[in-house]
Amino acid sequence: MVTGANGQLGTDLVLYLESLDYQVFALGKSDLDITNEKEVYEKVILIKPDIIIHCAAYTNVDKAESERDLAFLINGIGTRNIVLASKSIKAKLVYISTDYVFDGSSTTSYHEFSPVSPLNIYGYSKLAGENFVRDFHSRFFIVRTSWVFGVRGNNFVKTMLKLSKEKEHLSVVKDQVGCPTYTVDLSKCIVELMESEKYGIYHVSNTGYCSWYEFAKEIFYQSNNLIKLEACLTEEFPRSAKRPKYSVMDHMGLRINNFNEMPHWKDALSRFLLQISNS
Repeated sequence: MVTGANGQLGTDLVLYLESLDYQVFALGKSDLDITNEKEVYEKVILIKPDIIIHCAAYTNVDKAESERDLAFLINGIGTRNIVLASKSIKAKLVYISTDYVFDGSSTTSYHEFSPVSPLNIYGYSKLAGENFVRDFHSRFFIVRTSWVFGVRGNNFVKTMLKLSKEKEHLSVVKDQVGCPTYTVDLSKCIVELMESEKYGIYHVSNTGYCSWYEFAKEIFYQSNNLIKLEACLTEEFPRSAKRPKYSVMDHMGLRINNFNEMPHWKDALSRFLLQISNS
């Protein structure tokens, strides 16, 4: 059973699971209100899945600052409902979390045992979800990922390509550094994890890291786009929610549990650009 099945990750995850002949129950927002405890229990009891992958989330980082209750209701309480229902039928649980559980003040990459310290409401609400998973379930995988891009929905790659058609030059921040993640690669890693019994927290992103500016530069390089690109500082683009300046993730969990690390983000980007040019 996949919640948030119509989202960016959910869409690719469902397609990949189906290609492996899994029987998939793909539930979007209109199929399941995760904040409704009764509805969640009834749906989970009816389906009786072996595994629940919980992708549904409140993801508007800036809006969360003014919609704190809603962010915690969906990411915290909604997750609690999924966790308890999952535990009641002894299903494995995969919870999709975020690099935003860290404050970005580190100068070395964050591994799964690094102390958490969110900077914004979104990060806190996703951490609340993690805590419910850890407190109430035992057969769980918490998958922290970052800078996600895929065919469905909005993401940085699509935004850059769209803006390049509308403008002659762009400014992109150079002082926020992280790890881009392609939903196709992320889906494969999630399935590899869930088929194991190696429960715990995992950092899952494509290997390598970059700033948003370097990411944009590579997008335009690979798509032969000659737009003029300038680097700027975060302060020049004030936003409601603070972002971690450095959220590079170390994939220690994958390494020490003998899972495959993901391909490099530049390789992932080239496959994604090919995918969208063919669709």
